[in-house]
Amino acid sequence: MSIEALKLLETKATEELAVCSDENSLKAWNTKYFGDRGEIPAALKLVGTLPPAERKGYGQEANRVKVALSTAYESAFGKAKEAALLASLNENPLDITLPGRSPAKGGLHVATRVMREIYSIFSDMGFQIFRSREVEDDQTNFELLNMPAHHPARDMWDTFHTKTPGVLLRTHTSPGQIHVMKEFCPQPIRAVLPGFCYRYEAITPRSEIQFEQVEGLVVGPNVTMTDLKGTITTFARRLFGEERQIRIRSSYFPFTEPSIEVDIDWPKEDPNADRLTKGTGWLEIMGAGMIHPTVLRNGGYDPDQVSGFAFGLGPQRITMLKYGIDDIRQFWANDLRFLEQF
Repeated sequence: MSIEALKLLETKATEELAVCSDENSLKAWNTKYFGDRGEIPAALKLVGTLPPAERKGYGQEANRVKVALSTAYESAFGKAKEAALLASLNENPLDITLPGRSPAKGGLHVATRVMREIYSIFSDMGFQIFRSREVEDDQTNFELLNMPAHHPARDMWDTFHTKTPGVLLRTHTSPGQIHVMKEFCPQPIRAVLPGFCYRYEAITPRSEIQFEQVEGLVVGPNVTMTDLKGTITTFARRLFGEERQIRIRSSYFPFTEPSIEVDIDWPKEDPNADRLTKGTGWLEIMGAGMIHPTVLRNGGYDPDQVSGFAFGLGPQRITMLKYGIDDIRQFWANDLRFLEQF
């Protein structure tokens, strides 16, 4: 192809571009001349086939034609889009007297709503909210909670260990008990400690490797199991309804003695009652107990002078119960179809 042929190609392309009347015809023109098998790329590939003396002049002219046609196409395409918009507005005129559309409003995540409800209930009962760190050391996460190295109770939690020896992601919020006691000793304590915990477990509809817990802690003179029962009963009835009853069962936790698990009765009229309660009519909501003397001592308190209780509950499970959610993975999926329900 010669320089004269390039000029003829430019003239032909310009004439065809001038008769393109809409976006579709313009896109077809662009494919014909600038597509992978278009005429402009084909003309540029011929540079290597020409004698060395002709390559420079041909190459410069080919690039000039390419730039000129590309600029003309962009200008024509912009005008076509503007014309299409004007045609659409003329066909469907905008009534500027109509009120504006309000932007869609977001809302609190359902887990956040339940957490705030839990905070409100415990605040009404005189509890302070205390945050503790999520990256812990082995001593605080286990040893100071009455679980020395190689203690079999450590097998209750599948732990994420870091590359730094002795540093891990906390497996429960109970290490916060030690931080609170060391900060406020010898004062009486009434606090809840919300936060994330991490366990190396299989992800299923009922379990996740990251989840929230709310730890409760009360320390002071003459704190008894009766105080623990009254606190739990008040909380359960505020959250689930005044008619709720609680049931206490013996259990084991290394940092409390005696240790208990707490169930609430579940309404039989709920269609999911048998599945949730496994036919018993009772549903577990937390573990609790009187703080072990060793833990009190590790926190700086004299177990001969003070006593205390602690409890731990799972907000995600409570949220699932309140709203009939059957898959804990929904909390982290960021699926708007799920979130917009709340």
